[in-house]
Amino acid sequence: MAFSYGSYAAHVIEASVAADRAVRVHRVVCAIDCGIAVNPDQVRAQMEGGAVYALTAALYGRITLERGGMMRIDEMPVVETHILDSGQAPGGLGEPGVPPVAPALCNAIFALTGKRVRRLPIRAEELSGA
Repeated sequence: MAFSYGSYAAHVIEASVAADRAVRVHRVVCAIDCGIAVNPDQVRAQMEGGAVYALTAALYGRITLERGGMMRIDEMPVVETHILDSGQAPGGLGEPGVPPVAPALCNAIFALTGKRVRRLPIRAEELSGA
């Protein structure tokens, strides 16, 4: 959960960790209270974009000269957005959808493996022994 730019956002992630320790995100469920949602489609689009940005950073943010990477379209999970209307003045949309994603993913990995992820980006080799 995070509060930024006048909006509250929270995420829960469904993920799996394969035998080779590859992490796969299957579904992201997010909730946002951004006050009055003037354009709900725009709210959903911003939350989906924030999920892409944050998952790319969490999974592929390691910068290397040889094999830098980004999330590919076939890796993108379903993103389900729930808009809560608190009746407050409209809040921000772009940034609030980013901060809760990596912690939600790390908690999903912990639930699956019992291994705490302590730094980003997530490295498969650090999930060994899980």
